[in-house]
Amino acid sequence: MNKEIGITVKKDQDFSEWYSQVVLKSELIDYASAKGFIILRPYGYVIWDTIKEYVDKKIKETGHQNAYFPALIPEGLLKKEGDHFEGFIPEVFWVTQAGNRKVGERLALRPTSETIAYDSYSKWIRSWRDLPLLLNFWNTVMRAEIKSTKPFIRNSEFLWQEGHTAHATEEEAKKEVRNILEMYKKLIEEELAVPVLTGTKTEKEKFVGAIYTTTLESIMPDGLALQMGTSHNLGQNFSKPFEIKFLGNDKQEHFVWQTSWGVSWRLIGAIIMMHGDDKGLVLPPRIASIQVVIIPIHYKEQDIIPVRKKVKEFVIKLKQNNIKVYVDDRKHYTPGWKFHDWEMKGVPLRVEIGPRDIRKEEITLARRDKEEKISVNENIAVDKVSILLEEIQNNLFDNAKRLQNEFITKIEDFVEFKKAIKNKGGFLRANWCLESKCENEIKEETGADIRVIPFRNEDVFGPCVYCRKEGKKVVYFAKSY
Repeated sequence: MNKEIGITVKKDQDFSEWYSQVVLKSELIDYASAKGFIILRPYGYVIWDTIKEYVDKKIKETGHQNAYFPALIPEGLLKKEGDHFEGFIPEVFWVTQAGNRKVGERLALRPTSETIAYDSYSKWIRSWRDLPLLLNFWNTVMRAEIKSTKPFIRNSEFLWQEGHTAHATEEEAKKEVRNILEMYKKLIEEELAVPVLTGTKTEKEKFVGAIYTTTLESIMPDGLALQMGTSHNLGQNFSKPFEIKFLGNDKQEHFVWQTSWGVSWRLIGAIIMMHGDDKGLVLPPRIASIQVVIIPIHYKEQDIIPVRKKVKEFVIKLKQNNIKVYVDDRKHYTPGWKFHDWEMKGVPLRVEIGPRDIRKEEITLARRDKEEKISVNENIAVDKVSILLEEIQNNLFDNAKRLQNEFITKIEDFVEFKKAIKNKGGFLRANWCLESKCENEIKEETGADIRVIPFRNEDVFGPCVYCRKEGKKVVYFAKSY
């Protein structure tokens, strides 16, 4: 692909091709030589770094610590929790040979860390004084996604964080699950400007080995749902097979109560899909590594020094106000080419400073989220930049929230259901009888599954959308990535 020609397809005409072009041409990723794998380039990694810094700060404030476990897991450990093992078998990469030697017991490339971590937890936890154990791991996991891959959304290897905690009581574990989900919700909505629905997964869709799974679900502009993060209550389903026990205050031995939770670089994919446009990326200011890009404009030799001086002065002022700024002073590109380049990379605000601006004592500002360009007096320019960055952040969320609302359709019968899922997509708000048979048959006939059972009980408005028996819960169906 030739970077200079920009994005060649419209977002609303070929969403998949548009997405592929954006992730490549904005230099977020490149494809690796092995199928299903991608290379995270610096411009993409810095977004992940920003997400990482946010989560890391929040969990450390509540007493969590970071640790690291090996990427290779002996098959015996992976098998210790039966449902968990069965659920991951189709996705596991196995190591069977080292050099010319067979390794003996097969080693799984980490699909998730529950089993290898909990083998150690059983050694570390002895009494109530060792609890709660609140650990988090920043690592990669490997899951075989060879056939249907999409950068950031579905890859054979991805970056994520996974928290693994152990508690003395069931109540503590439940509280941990909800606190983490709420932290994720604030990250996704307030920093990434992507609205979510929160609630629980069905038995069929929950994490294998969990008592229940809580989830954050978003709808993308193509009408497909995207799971943004999950927080699981594992109960004692792992502590019993792994014998993670402690001596309580009552001098009795008890099994711990556990949770696990995580978000991945899938969040970057959500930002791209939700906010991007026909020109490329549109980054929310709070997550952007460059919030303001300055393009110096000087066509004559005598203009170079005064323009550079004015740019330097403005950069100092922006940095003093904790605004992340970058000056594009590349000599072999025209200002127009730079405008398009930074539009494709999604920088929230562009500043243009040229001889005319200096004469008028003004600075020109161009918003990425709108076709809007304004000139402001240089004395108030920094304040205006701060105001505009906040406006852009709010505008992106408002637009995404409006999209979400447009994609929620109230459905009362299955004929209507099939028509809506085929023609419009999005979240279908419907009544369900709680029978897995209906859930399975809807999935088989339409490809849609129950994405979330909302925490707040919504009033049932009729019979089950499929079997017409008594409706017991309002749930949200959708096709998903």
